[in-house]
Amino acid sequence: MTVLIRNTDAEVLEASGVTLLADTPATGGHLTSHRSIFKPGKEGAPPHLHREASELFYVLTGSLRVLTGDDLITLDQGDFLVVPPNTAHAFEAAGTTDAEVLFVLTHAKPRFDYYRLLEGVYRGDTDPSVLATTSDLYDNHYVNSPTWAGREGQ
Repeated sequence: MTVLIRNTDAEVLEASGVTLLADTPATGGHLTSHRSIFKPGKEGAPPHLHREASELFYVLTGSLRVLTGDDLITLDQGDFLVVPPNTAHAFEAAGTTDAEVLFVLTHAKPRFDYYRLLEGVYRGDTDPSVLATTSDLYDNHYVNSPTWAGREGQ
């Protein structure tokens, strides 16, 4: 199955900075992918894990601070990271320029509606508490991380 998404055809979620590329229904269940742009200091996602999916990060521009397990690392342009299932992770822009990141989740559930739900949260149209009710549906399970909470100044 060949999947081609032209830049002009991709759905852009302006408030969250997410561009939806290909979801599992279009890829025969193999993967879901999106591109995100994070403004300096903008948190991309709080600590969470996926029970089924591995998440791949490829930094196109800028830098991204990432929690993976109990480690904090900084990814720079051209860096690639794979976070396996059941590993807590979080991320945010690092530095003074935008961070643009390509994300790919393998063995994932369909996720585009999750990003559309997040878009509503960013716009103020959706109560953030709704996200907690969708953990199993989107395989996105929020967790506590003392490492992430204590990251300021690191």
